[in-house]
Amino acid sequence: MIARWLVAVAVALGAAVFAAPGAGAAEPVQMSVTVNGQDAASAGPTNPIRLDPHSPARVQMTLTNNTADLVTVGAVDVSGHVLGLTFFSYHTAVGLTVEPGQTQTLDFELDPSGLDGQATGLINGTVTVIDGDGAVLAETATVTDVRGSLVSVYGLFGLALAILTALAVLDAALGIARRRLHENRWRRGLRMLTPGIGIGLVLAFTLSATRVWVPTLDRWLLLAGGFAAGFFVLGYLTPTPDTAEDVDEDFGDEMDEDEDVMDEDERTGRIGRIGEDPTDRFSPSTPASVRPPDTRPFTDRTTP
Repeated sequence: MIARWLVAVAVALGAAVFAAPGAGAAEPVQMSVTVNGQDAASAGPTNPIRLDPHSPARVQMTLTNNTADLVTVGAVDVSGHVLGLTFFSYHTAVGLTVEPGQTQTLDFELDPSGLDGQATGLINGTVTVIDGDGAVLAETATVTDVRGSLVSVYGLFGLALAILTALAVLDAALGIARRRLHENRWRRGLRMLTPGIGIGLVLAFTLSATRVWVPTLDRWLLLAGGFAAGFFVLGYLTPTPDTAEDVDEDFGDEMDEDEDVMDEDERTGRIGRIGEDPTDRFSPSTPASVRPPDTRPFTDRTTP
């Protein structure tokens, strides 16, 4: 179960990479956004957009309609994403129309008070402009510094990763210590993939929560793939379990059972009782023509 869950997270990473939209996609509306006076498009790991749940954020944007039709802006969405999952989102309804070839400005205040229980650390964010039908008109990628709590959805996500990874590492360690890994080197390497992937994911989350780097998809894949490859090599090079010891143990158990059976026979007197041997059913006075051949040792025969 643990292995499947961690591998599923790694597969989701790869799926998110191929599903990510192209950065060069044409947009009908040109947009520039500032949050608390800072340009969202130029924000990065060293100068992220700070979002504090205890103070509102002022959002200002300029929209230019480059189409030949009237554009109606229905809402603005500010959200944060990790591994293709949305960890916080603020949807603000607006009523703004932009004539063809015209430019309009929009100014509103964002209340991020719910961030405390949603996320914390450096997180990739987007500012999206949506029309009245829910279609995306324009989108700007940014980097946010969320000042939330570790006891949040994102924090619990990292805690779950850490617990599952610890269990996977413990299972692999016990397999090595007890020499219970598979005899095939490839099978041993594949078993060690799970703790490797888990350690990479936990490290990526830790670096994000401690604001060391932004958890982009390529970095998640780099860490998870790097540790997975390293642990695969470790499992592949692990000495082959000595199955001879197991055979000796099984043989020893069988010998002990045989000895127990013999001891039981001796206690019940089933060994050496008169009458067990066919020759014991005849007395020495029985004529030799009637008695069967004596198979006992020569020294036990009666002297004539």
